[in-house]
Amino acid sequence: MIEPLSVEELRGLPAAVDLETGGRAFGIGRTKAHELARAGEFPVPVMRLGATYRVSRADLLRALGEADAAPRGAA
Repeated sequence: MIEPLSVEELRGLPAAVDLETGGRAFGIGRTKAHELARAGEFPVPVMRLGATYRVSRADLLRALGEADAAPRGAA
């Protein structure tokens, strides 16, 4: 298992990230993340875009019990 991303690191990510980064949020390595995504068992919904997978930052934060707060000044 790898060192999971901190909540601060997660909040600093773009709205959607690659599967490897999404896996790191849970301490899951690249190979296991892809295995889980292919099996439909990744901890959050996965978007398939061509040959790549993307994961929503908001879904990651929700799964980890953190709200995805809007940036300051956003309406």
